[in-house]
Amino acid sequence: MVEQAGDRAAHGKDPYRVVDRNGQILIHEHTEPIYELYYPYLPGMVVFGFSTGSKVEARLTDARIQFLIFTSLVVLFALSRLRPPTDARVRALQVLTVLPTAALPLATGGDDMPVVALMLLGLVALKRRRPLLAGLALGAASSLKFTAWPLALLALWAASDARCRRAAGRYALGVMVVMGPVVLPVALRNPSAFVDNVIRFPLGLAGVSSPAASALPGHILVAALPGIHRIYVAAVVVVGGAALVWRLRRRPPRNAAQVARLTGAVMLIAILVAPATRVGYLLYPINLFVWAWMLGQAEDPFGPPSSGADQLSSGSSHSSSETVVVPAEVVGDTVAPTSQ
Repeated sequence: MVEQAGDRAAHGKDPYRVVDRNGQILIHEHTEPIYELYYPYLPGMVVFGFSTGSKVEARLTDARIQFLIFTSLVVLFALSRLRPPTDARVRALQVLTVLPTAALPLATGGDDMPVVALMLLGLVALKRRRPLLAGLALGAASSLKFTAWPLALLALWAASDARCRRAAGRYALGVMVVMGPVVLPVALRNPSAFVDNVIRFPLGLAGVSSPAASALPGHILVAALPGIHRIYVAAVVVVGGAALVWRLRRRPPRNAAQVARLTGAVMLIAILVAPATRVGYLLYPINLFVWAWMLGQAEDPFGPPSSGADQLSSGSSHSSSETVVVPAEVVGDTVAPTSQ
């Protein structure tokens, strides 16, 4: 799917096509399922399919290989820029490579892996108080898939600079510098096709059912009561949005760890109640919760020493005080006796 869209974009064609209109299929293909004609990703994803039509060996231009290489490089770079305990960093890497939710996409070329890698890089930049870099990383992730948008939005509340000043403007500038040129021109070129592919089809509102049909609560409910599909989607968006606004007003996230934790909770709930979703999307909340734990243990490069350093310094001061010899108090007359 990514390779086909990349090939069309490389030849100057729109990666998005109007597949159905009012339930009538407009494009008839006998060699692939109808749902394969949709391209449910944002325009940035076509970068991984550009080289498909080149003369380079097919094994090197396969989008799945590019997903793997890109993810590995970005994750290793991001983790190298943090200073948490070694155990926390190793655990985060294991969750992103060994657990089935990540190992399977890595082995089969899952398109969620580059998004996850860029989300990690954005959170690390947020922790290091690099608002512009965080915006660039999360803007790149948000130009690939909508799944990065919750984190890109919530990071606004925690963006700060090296002097601990709010830097939401610089962060937003970084996001828009990437997303604007990548998403807007393509979306405005053919708005109808864009909405059909990236909004209606993933939500199950197009004329073709999405193959994302894991037996999670939202899908089970809509499958049992298909007549409430549109009302259910609208209700979930309104209620979920209102709950998030209430949470942000009462207790907004103030650092990268809190942003990761809140985003993980939001995405977990969204995955459970979505009418069309996959169990594999649990990759996002699982990693976000682990990153929140890791970021909470990492040192702040511009803040006071970590708790471990505090304990070490206090322990050393106690030990030094214990070894100091305190002179005993002399009782009585201290005048030297005179000879009789």
